Amino acid sequence: MTIAKDMMVNDGIRARELRLISDSGEQIGVKTKAEALQMAEDANLDLVVVSPNAKPPVARIMDHGKYRFEQQKKQREARKNQKVINVKEVRLSPTIDSNDFNTKLRQARKFLEKGDKVKASIRFRGRAITHKQIGQDVLMRFADEIKDLADIEQKPKMDGRSMFLMLAPKTEK
Repeated sequence: MTIAKDMMVNDGIRARELRLISDSGEQIGVKTKAEALQMAEDANLDLVVVSPNAKPPVARIMDHGKYRFEQQKKQREARKNQKVINVKEVRLSPTIDSNDFNTKLRQARKFLEKGDKVKASIRFRGRAITHKQIGQDVLMRFADEIKDLADIEQKPKMDGRSMFLMLAPKTEK
């Protein structure tokens, strides 16, 4: 959504009186719509309402096409600079062996180095759910092993039959 699309321009302006600003930025004062349109036409520019809710509405004499182009350019730049953060999941088990644990740890390190968040989760099967402390210990050991690359964003938390921990990459200051 661009700001320029819903602006009132030239003959689309419905107000009878307008507070007018020249193309150089100086206040001209309150003028009728016809006078303002004539002044804009004389300057070979457009009349654009910049503040429609003011009493009377504020209009500016400017090159509308150039203004819209500038706004679109700013939006493209903003879109280019934003970073998409993905959440990658690493599944562990309460009875995980050290080699499997190290493999999952390497996987998580790779995700964090790319700038993604990591969700480490443990799924409790059968009667294993009665030993939640074992699962929490595994998750805390996981977080401790990877603390050089990541900060704990959310402590281990139960959600149904699974427990999870959120890790975010450390931000450089």
